[in-house]
Amino acid sequence: MNSFYEQLKDRSKKRIALLVDPDGYDTEGLDSLMEHINLYPPDLLLVGGSILFKSIEISITTLKLGTKLPVFIFPGNCFQLSDRADGILFLSLISGRNPEFLIGNHVLAAPHISRSGIEVIPTGYMLIENGKSTSVEYMSNTQPIPGNKPDIAVATAMAGEMLGLKSLYLEAGSGAEHPVNPAMIRAVRKNTSLPMMVGGGIRSAETALELFNAGADMIVVGNAMEKDPGLLKAFCAARDSFNCA
Repeated sequence: MNSFYEQLKDRSKKRIALLVDPDGYDTEGLDSLMEHINLYPPDLLLVGGSILFKSIEISITTLKLGTKLPVFIFPGNCFQLSDRADGILFLSLISGRNPEFLIGNHVLAAPHISRSGIEVIPTGYMLIENGKSTSVEYMSNTQPIPGNKPDIAVATAMAGEMLGLKSLYLEAGSGAEHPVNPAMIRAVRKNTSLPMMVGGGIRSAETALELFNAGADMIVVGNAMEKDPGLLKAFCAARDSFNCA
């Protein structure tokens, strides 16, 4: 079976990733979520958060046992690692200037990840202003790219591609007031060739379709699912309708 990155490079298909914050679910809630996942499967499960009070290992193991989907780590810091995952989005916060989130945490994590043998997808992580302060902004001590400055986003994404990163992630932040502006997504898509993920503030299938049309290859939903797991059906239907068009 191809690595997930090989699948992601096939940009003829749109994909849905579900971000699971271990702190957002108790045992009953996670069981309920997996029922929805098995009925309406996304393409990828991501596990992680800015700060975790619960074990990432338990969430990963539960999702691996209860679903048939690849489970990747979406690390908030170098402590969020697990040999039980299928892979990791190795996030470099290229929108900021904090060396710890550009390379520092990565140096500490690299030996463990190498030993684990899990798939690694080097990802240029770009935090985009969304109307309010986010956990990522506070924890990383970085400023987001202004939402009305697509030129900065384009130049940042181009630099990430030139540096050898293999994917891009445009992030409005958990609980964002609004998603990344489709005009910014279109501008980045026009000027780069890397697979592009977009997350934050996506609360409806209509928004998902708008972002797909703008050029997102995979959208990431999370906070909305904590409030209403039933939304997964609508998100997957939007993906499927786009892929069948």
